[in-house]
Amino acid sequence: MLSRLSPFLRIVPPAHSQIAAEPMAAARALTFRLIPSLANSPHAPLSPSQNASSSRYPISLPLAPPLRYPSTSLYWQQQSSIFGPAAALSCKDDRRLFWSVSRGFGRVFASWREYRKARRKPAPPTARAKAKSKEKELELSVNICIEEQLPDDPEILDIAELLRVNVPMAMKLGLQGLKDSVYKTRDNSITDVGGFESVELSVLLCNDEFICKLNKEWRGEDHATDVLSMSQHVPELKLPVLMLGDIVISVETAARQAEERGHTLLDEIRILLVHGLLHLLGFDHEISDKAEAEMEKEEEHLLKSLGWKGKGLIQSAYDAETNGSPPLNYPDDRKREGSLRFYRPKFNFIFCDMDGTLLNSESQVSTSNATALKVAISRGVKIVIATGKTRPAVIRLLKKVDLAGKGGAISEFSPGIFLQGLLVYGRQGREIFRSNLDPNVCREASMYSLKHQIPLIAFSEDRCLTLFEHPLVDSLHTVYSEPKAEIIPTVDQLLAGGDIQKLIFLDSAEGVATTLRPYWAEATGDYASVVQAVPDMLEIVPSGTSKGRGVRLLLDHLGASPTEVMAIGDGENDVEMLELASLGVALSNGSEKAKAVADVVGLSNDEDGAADAIYRYAF
Repeated sequence: MLSRLSPFLRIVPPAHSQIAAEPMAAARALTFRLIPSLANSPHAPLSPSQNASSSRYPISLPLAPPLRYPSTSLYWQQQSSIFGPAAALSCKDDRRLFWSVSRGFGRVFASWREYRKARRKPAPPTARAKAKSKEKELELSVNICIEEQLPDDPEILDIAELLRVNVPMAMKLGLQGLKDSVYKTRDNSITDVGGFESVELSVLLCNDEFICKLNKEWRGEDHATDVLSMSQHVPELKLPVLMLGDIVISVETAARQAEERGHTLLDEIRILLVHGLLHLLGFDHEISDKAEAEMEKEEEHLLKSLGWKGKGLIQSAYDAETNGSPPLNYPDDRKREGSLRFYRPKFNFIFCDMDGTLLNSESQVSTSNATALKVAISRGVKIVIATGKTRPAVIRLLKKVDLAGKGGAISEFSPGIFLQGLLVYGRQGREIFRSNLDPNVCREASMYSLKHQIPLIAFSEDRCLTLFEHPLVDSLHTVYSEPKAEIIPTVDQLLAGGDIQKLIFLDSAEGVATTLRPYWAEATGDYASVVQAVPDMLEIVPSGTSKGRGVRLLLDHLGASPTEVMAIGDGENDVEMLELASLGVALSNGSEKAKAVADVVGLSNDEDGAADAIYRYAF
C-alpha cells in the first residue's frame, strides 16, 4: 500500500525492543516514518479530468500508476500493546466477521462463518466443517503511518495507536455492507470481497504543508484539505489483493475543525477516516445531490454503528453553511499560531534584533511577537537577542511580556549579543567577548558634544554616562528602556569612569543625516566606525566590530554553525548578521542595505513582522 506515495517515501523499521519497553515508544514503533521527496516524483500529476474537482470536503482520487505489491519490509513483527497476545471482535448478527490478532504480527485477519454457540465438548468435525476450515481467511492489512516532518506529539502518537484498532473496525463495517448495498449512486466495482485473499489500506497522518503538496501535485490545487482518498483498486486486473488505497489526513486541519465543532481531535480524525474510507468504497458526494445524500446517510450509519462521536463530514459542512460560518479559506505559507505543534523547527537558533524589529514604533513588544517567541521556545528553538541595547534594557522590556528570566528569551544567565556585538555573553551568561572604543575617539566626541550642545551617551557595560541633562537623554531611558543616564560633570571624569564600548549622538533624523554622520564618518578614520539602528541616533563603535562578528563568536562558543540560524533584523547594523545566517529576514521598515542582503523581506515592525517571520519560515 501507499504505492502511489512510495516513490517519495523511506520506510524505517522500529526497534522491536522498544515496543515492550514503554507504551509511548510502542506508539511510535507501531507506525512508519515517511520522508517525502515530491520534487523528484517520476509520476505525472493527475489531470483535472481524473476526478480532481475542488470541494469543501475531500474527494477520491483514482490513480493509475504501475501497480506495486507491498514490500514484505512493510510488515514488521510487532506485539500489539492493545490486543495483547490475541483478541476477537465480532458483530451481533447471525453471521459474523471473526477477527484475530496473532502475537508478534501487525496484521488483522477476518473470515466469514456461521454464528453458533460454543460447546463444552465440541463434536467431531463433519465434512462440511472440514470444508469450511479450508476456506481462505480474508486478510485485512492496515498500515498506520506518520509523515516524517510531523513532530513526536504525544496526542498524535496516542491517536496513531488507537487507529490500529479503529481502522479495521471501520473497514469491517464498510466491507460488510457492500454485498447487499441498496445505494444507487455508489460505484459498485467493489461488491463482494469474498473473491480476494486480502484487503489492504494505509492511513497517513500529516500536516497541512504535506497534504498541500499532494493537492498541488495530483489535483493542481495549491491549498490544504482535511483528508484525501487515493484509490488503488483497478477492477480490470483480477488480483488476489484488494488494494483499497491510501487515506491521507491532515491533523493540523483536523485540529482546527475539532475546535470549531466542539469535539476532540480523535473524534475529528475518526470522522475524516470514515469519509475517506467511503470514497474508496465507491461513494462520491460530488456527482449529484442524490449521491451526496446517500454518502451522508452511510457516514452517519458507520459513525453510529462504531459508537464514534460527531456528525459526518458532509453534515458538518452543511451545518457550517446553514449557521452562516465563513467559508474555508486557504492561507498562504504562514502557519497559524496553534499549528506549530505539527511542524519540526527548521532552525536551532533565531537571532533577533530589538529596535525596529521585535519592538514596534512605540518601543514595545507586541502581544503577537511575544506569543511567537514563546511558541518557538516551547518547540525547542533557542532565541538569542542581538541588539545595540544594553542587557538590562532588554531584560526590562521583555519582562513586561513574561519573556525574561528562566525559560524566557533573556536573562542574566543566557547567551546574548549586546551593544552592537561589543559585549557577547555565552553559556550561563558569562562574558566571552568585549571590545572598547579608543579613548581618543571618546575624548574628541565628548568635546564636540559640549561645544555644539548635542547630547552624547557613553555606554560602559551596563551603565549610561552623559555630560549634561537634555530631554533626548531622558527619552533614552523612558522610551528605549536603557539605564538612566548618569550626569558626569567633566570629560576627564567621564573617561575615567570605566571602559567605554560605544557612543551615541542624539539629534533629529535630519541633523544626523546632514551633519553628524558626514562629519564623524570622516573624523573617526580607521579608529572607529559609524552605524545607525534608528534614524535619530548615530552610533560610534570600534572598527571591525559588528553584530555579525558577535554572532559568529557566539556560535563558535556554542559549537553551532550558521546553517542552524535564522536571523531577523532591520537596520544597517544587522547587515552582517543577516548575511551570515542560513535565512536572513529583513523587515519592510528596515534600511535599504539590510533589505538588499536579506534572503526575504517581511512585514514591518508595526505589523508584527517578527512574529510573521517565525510562523512563516521557522518551522
